[in-house]
Amino acid sequence: MSEVYFYHMTHAPLEATLPFLLGKSLEAGWRVVVRGREARRIAWLDEKLWLGPEEGFLPHGRAGGPHDADQPILLTTDDALPNGAAALVSIDGADVTSEELTGLTRAMILFDGNDPQAVDHARGQWKALTGAGVKAKYWSQETGRWEMKAESK
Repeated sequence: MSEVYFYHMTHAPLEATLPFLLGKSLEAGWRVVVRGREARRIAWLDEKLWLGPEEGFLPHGRAGGPHDADQPILLTTDDALPNGAAALVSIDGADVTSEELTGLTRAMILFDGNDPQAVDHARGQWKALTGAGVKAKYWSQETGRWEMKAESK
């Protein structure tokens, strides 16, 4: 079973944090699924990733096309992992269950620390996942840098 890293974003927004984590995931040799809750938000994110710097281009696609299985990074609102992902990134409160973590190397849950509902939802996910025996780490950028603040036993 994979570890789950919770990223409490307070300084850098999703469009800055996600490309950094995706780049690190690709460097590790992982295929990634980015799971959101709304198709409109996935479309927005897709556009942001395409407009990123050329030297940091992140090869990706949106789910639903004929080449989903070939995408190094697949953006979706579905629960499926059609690209053989080793990593799952949850954004905007998309659900992650302990059962689906089997076979993954890592899951990452990104949440907006300036949104009380997002923080409450992330706390609920932490409790559910660690309660099911999943190892978790909590990362915060309260100082402006990412620092690990907590780790489940």
